[in-house]
Amino acid sequence: MALAAPALRPYLLLLAQEHLEFRLPEITSLLSLYGGQFSSEREIRVNSPFWILTIPSEEMARGLMKRTVCAKSVFELWGHGGSAGELYASLRNYPMAKMLPYLQSDSTYKVHIHTFNKTLTQAQKIQKIDALEFLPFKGKVNLKNPEHVFWILEDYGMDPNNVPEEPFHLYFGRWIADGQRELIESYSVKKRHFIGNTSMDACLSFIMANHGRVKPNDVVYDPFVGTGGLLISSAHFGAYVCGTDIDYNTIHGLGKASRKNQKWRGPDENIRANLRQYGLEKYYLDALVSDSSRPIWRKGMLFDAIITDPPYGIREATRRTGSQKETVKTAERSTENHIFVSSNYHLSDIFFDLLKFAAEYLVMGGRLVYWLPVYRPEYTEEIVPRHPCLKLISNCEQMLSSHTSRRLITMEKVKEFKDQDQNSYLLDGQYTPYRGHNSFREKYFSGVTKRIAKEEKDNQK
Repeated sequence: MALAAPALRPYLLLLAQEHLEFRLPEITSLLSLYGGQFSSEREIRVNSPFWILTIPSEEMARGLMKRTVCAKSVFELWGHGGSAGELYASLRNYPMAKMLPYLQSDSTYKVHIHTFNKTLTQAQKIQKIDALEFLPFKGKVNLKNPEHVFWILEDYGMDPNNVPEEPFHLYFGRWIADGQRELIESYSVKKRHFIGNTSMDACLSFIMANHGRVKPNDVVYDPFVGTGGLLISSAHFGAYVCGTDIDYNTIHGLGKASRKNQKWRGPDENIRANLRQYGLEKYYLDALVSDSSRPIWRKGMLFDAIITDPPYGIREATRRTGSQKETVKTAERSTENHIFVSSNYHLSDIFFDLLKFAAEYLVMGGRLVYWLPVYRPEYTEEIVPRHPCLKLISNCEQMLSSHTSRRLITMEKVKEFKDQDQNSYLLDGQYTPYRGHNSFREKYFSGVTKRIAKEEKDNQK
């Protein structure tokens, strides 16, 4: 006889109002990591800071909050409604047996009020708390260190120029746990020993690790490792990390510094020192000088996740080994006595090489997470690179300028790699439309030039 699935219970997520497109894929990925799936008792308003989730247990809710940087807090939802009356009716219908363990006479509690898009006076807050006197609170109020914290949350909409007198929706629940928003500050690039021109923002770095479902004892690889910023977030979650980069100076922490008022990099400016700074050195496997277009790895599924930010040709050059005159014949020729020089590495080649590598070297169910730069006037979903072994999970946009953006692409390996998959992307003609993005650098700077010219013209008026 099959065991019945655990009953789903409603929980309220309070989300941070930044990186809005990235929040749903992060929460969905983390729930699947803990054996759950995303479901809601009503339609999710993607841009809202309030989401009602239905998940099996408080344990899963706590697990979610140990990882997420997009959510601020999670609550066991006792009631909600479109007006105060609806909220109170909902609370009266909540099972008393579920309330009583947190309302005992030997317990302490406090009630906190949170409003979105409106500020209440202290008198208004007290009035709203007093209106809950029908709830059988028997414990003592303790504002400094209570055992249980209850929240009233009110949503006054998204328009700061048109704030209603009464909230559009109200929620009441028991606070369970906070998310990991403090990681954004504690891992800030501003405080990091070793940074470069393109070091990833700490918040986005953790979002990428969560999209990749990185977990303890995974092996995570970054083929464009740079200063190792993406390794740090994965190592924080207990994964062993490694990377490669074509730039010898970056891998070894040599050359000119990226910081203002500092000419040369110091002895502690390297990837290992970055992980040591956060107490994560034990998770560092190594970083190698290597060309990502020429894989150096033995055959087989090696990595649980590949998380990377390839160069776009803006702040960092797109390069690979091989002379500009190199042809198919010279590539096949023995290179024993030949030292390759750097040559251009087209964006289309970078991304298709990356997908082919992920299809071959990821474990089944492993994820590839990477940034794809796009020229917005020409963007369509058809230009997102595909591979038959990889399933597209999410595609989130971050604006760079009015005409350019980059999209965080998450893919999951769903099919074993075979020799016939080596150049499969050439079969469906998908390689051709993406060649247009080899000129991303020119399109990016043409937009910058036009903007500067417009500003100069406006200043002359």
